[in-house]
Amino acid sequence: MTPPSPRPILVTGSAGFIGANFVLDWLRERSAPVVSLDKLTYAGNRANLASLDGDARHAFVQGDIGDQDLVEKLLTTHKPAAIVNFAAESHVDRSIHSPEDFIQTNVVGTLRLLQAARVYTENLNDADKSAFRFLHVSTDEVYGSLSPDDPAFTETNQTLPNSPYAASKAASDHLVRAYHHTYGLQVLTTNCSNNYGPYQFPEKLIPLMITNALTGKALPIYGDGLNVRDWLYVGDHCSAIRRVLDAGRIGETYNIGGCNEIKNIDIVHILCDILDRLKPAGRSYRKQITFVKDRPGHDRRYAINAHKIESELGWKPTETFATGIEKTVRWYLDNLDWIASVTSGAYRQWVKTNYEQGIRA
Repeated sequence: MTPPSPRPILVTGSAGFIGANFVLDWLRERSAPVVSLDKLTYAGNRANLASLDGDARHAFVQGDIGDQDLVEKLLTTHKPAAIVNFAAESHVDRSIHSPEDFIQTNVVGTLRLLQAARVYTENLNDADKSAFRFLHVSTDEVYGSLSPDDPAFTETNQTLPNSPYAASKAASDHLVRAYHHTYGLQVLTTNCSNNYGPYQFPEKLIPLMITNALTGKALPIYGDGLNVRDWLYVGDHCSAIRRVLDAGRIGETYNIGGCNEIKNIDIVHILCDILDRLKPAGRSYRKQITFVKDRPGHDRRYAINAHKIESELGWKPTETFATGIEKTVRWYLDNLDWIASVTSGAYRQWVKTNYEQGIRA
């Protein structure tokens, strides 16, 4: 007797940086199909999933998680075993200029996605309802800022968001928790540190520095460059999410970190040195570094304590920062056409607004 085909998963925000990496990794590692849902805003790029064109295991739908009717239809049609929610406005700088966009997507959109999941699961049989998972992908920024000597964030830290982006994600985290405790939805939440790797839109630090370096532009560093972040290679993040989806305790939150606390200025120096070696330009790329006015409410330090996911689920990152950043730089050098395709006129205007006109986000 032929075993039944595995039920698909629904991945939202699947054409963005982390979502696309997750879908690509999932289909390399698992047999279960993927239904992709993405609104295709500026940071969602259908080309990120182009390698899956013609793959019967992948179905792409352009749409908004805030469109509850659409989501309910997708759930009814495809009957997924899980929803993995990456869909979010995710850049602090943009949230300072346009906070309402972040409330609409991250708060209202998550609410409607949760409500669609609730309606869907109420119509499942007991076994399928118990097996269903809603995994919400969030950020360490909900915890606020650390001083140099503070211990790293744990899952029990109070949420103290300092930017509209972080506040919108904290609100969505609370909604996910509420839907579990109020309605019994089978939820999981992950809070990750700063991701880096292939397909990251060049508004974030690492791809912005690579892109600007290669085009001879200034490498703008906020403030004194001493802000500290924990850096997580996106492939490690994807493997952690798969592990939480498989074995995480319902209703729990898991911090996912890369164990790489590094100052922003040191990140830029590392990138310049790798580019000096791989793509020499006649003088060091460090000469392009420029310090700019700090952005409002710039958190000084983030750090993740990932003991819980390691002790409970046996996960820890496999990439060091040295190996992950080398892979990342090589990917961007090998994909210059991708960079050109995403750095449109609107993108260039955004960079000018943030870094060249004295309006600092």
